[in-house]
Amino acid sequence: MKIKRIEHVAIAVKNLESSKKMLTDLFGLELEHEEQINSIRLAMFPVGESSLELLQSDDANTRTAKWIENKGEGLFHICFEVDDIAEALRELKQKGAKLLNETPVTGHGNSQIAFIDPESTSGFLVELVQMPHA
Repeated sequence: MKIKRIEHVAIAVKNLESSKKMLTDLFGLELEHEEQINSIRLAMFPVGESSLELLQSDDANTRTAKWIENKGEGLFHICFEVDDIAEALRELKQKGAKLLNETPVTGHGNSQIAFIDPESTSGFLVELVQMPHA
């Protein structure tokens, strides 16, 4: 598996609108993309080759809402871009990593994503993403 770059760093927030305003007002970042996937609202702010991703969910059963309930707002996960997510998941499984997603699911911008269990990554949540081909 070759990691191409840090695609994004995700931040779990209670209020997407106020957090978007903060990134724009304090840091001059510009919103590139916003969408809703199931009960998760997200906003992407490019920073160089990577992005900051803001995540908000009003559904208490989502991983995002549970994170905020247990740990408060803040850094949620890091996302690595890979060329072939299915191959990356096979390789990680062979190496003994516990996966939260055995197969990829649709993510932001119609990408394919999967999460690795924090038990396998020193306690932090890691997402893999394969971006759609242009």
